[in-house]
Amino acid sequence: MSLTPAALTERLIDAARKAGADAADAIAVAGTSVSIGVRDGKLEEAERSEGTDIGLRVLIGQQQACVSSSDTKDDTIRTMAERAVAMAREAPEDPFVGLADPDQLASEWNIAALELADPSDEPEAETLQSDALRAEAAARAVDGVSQVQSASAAYGKRSIHLATTGGFRGGYDRTDRGTGCVAITGSGTNMERDAFGDYRIFQADVISPEEIGRIAGKRAVARAGSRKPPTGAFPVLYDERISGSLIGHLLSAINGTAVARGATFLRDALDEQVLPATLTLTEDPHRKRVSGSKPFDGEGLPTRRRDIVANGILTGWVLDLATGRKLGMASTANAARGTTAPPSPSVSNVSLTQSDRSRDDLIRDMGTGLLVTSMIGATINPNTGDYSRGASGFWVENGEVTYPVNECTIAGNLRDMLRTIQPANDARLHLSRVIPSLLVEGMTIAGA
Repeated sequence: MSLTPAALTERLIDAARKAGADAADAIAVAGTSVSIGVRDGKLEEAERSEGTDIGLRVLIGQQQACVSSSDTKDDTIRTMAERAVAMAREAPEDPFVGLADPDQLASEWNIAALELADPSDEPEAETLQSDALRAEAAARAVDGVSQVQSASAAYGKRSIHLATTGGFRGGYDRTDRGTGCVAITGSGTNMERDAFGDYRIFQADVISPEEIGRIAGKRAVARAGSRKPPTGAFPVLYDERISGSLIGHLLSAINGTAVARGATFLRDALDEQVLPATLTLTEDPHRKRVSGSKPFDGEGLPTRRRDIVANGILTGWVLDLATGRKLGMASTANAARGTTAPPSPSVSNVSLTQSDRSRDDLIRDMGTGLLVTSMIGATINPNTGDYSRGASGFWVENGEVTYPVNECTIAGNLRDMLRTIQPANDARLHLSRVIPSLLVEGMTIAGA
């Protein structure tokens, strides 16, 4: 009989102590995933995986080492601990590593209230295949769709457990269910594609396969006849489906790892304006049925809601214990932990203030410019914030969408861009990042 993740972490901790570790933490992740892909009305691929991964971090004084394995036998766990201790003895000293103090640890939480796992049964493979086929058929039925590149449906479940020699024990389950479709219009060198998918924690929340296929098809058809836009300085509207990337650059710039190294364009921006004064960026790890929610972080600290940016002012960094110690600050309970590496800072769920204006209102108000719906590649200087990305979308003239565009580059400076963004009101509330469409003035577009 296989051991539970909780039992595995106990064995890892016990083995670390016996091997001579001064302190240790252990994580175990047991997961199941199923995915079905179809093409041309037929099954194209079917995958199922089941497995358990374990990770152990040991500390000898101020030296640490991490080891991981997908083999959970007792002999393997004992060998892992012995190797980890031997590695730690050879590692350089780091004055900032260490487990949380007992009084820092989360002591109680309500997993059920977060609704992180769907209690319904795992879907049958036939159900997933039916969803994929229905999405494909709906996309094909859209006038102008020449083919469907792929349609798929998937389900996954993970059980996660964390334990430390400092006394922390905690775990929870997660599930995910989704359907996606990629449609194509045109042929040969004139082909254009677009996609849509919906991914949720609860199966009942996923929108219908027919709607997913229809949206993917309509998005693809709208891209027919794409051409390069003019070159010049114009406003750029980031569509809701990709606007989160802008806020992602902000979050990367305030990550404790980058701040401690001084390798960020916001290294001196604490308590200064980084967004317009009307905007607040809130992190909330306790939202129900949201993929980024969690009751405690990767070091066992209790998570909490906070405004990372309040009325445009940056209020704090994103810190785990080690980066907090480097900066002389307390952890913000943002440690993320996998099985293969020590904790590192990472945000959970974030949401940005929305306005009372729709995306269509922003299109009307921008006059002439670019509506971006997808991006590829990136050249971003983390020290200066200089920004350049390949983009495609739609050209706007006199407040109206006129034609689809591709093969262009948009450029600017992130610090300037972030301080002038104007939000719409179209963010999807079930996502981990609730970010509406964002209008940025005066960017440089390189096209025809």
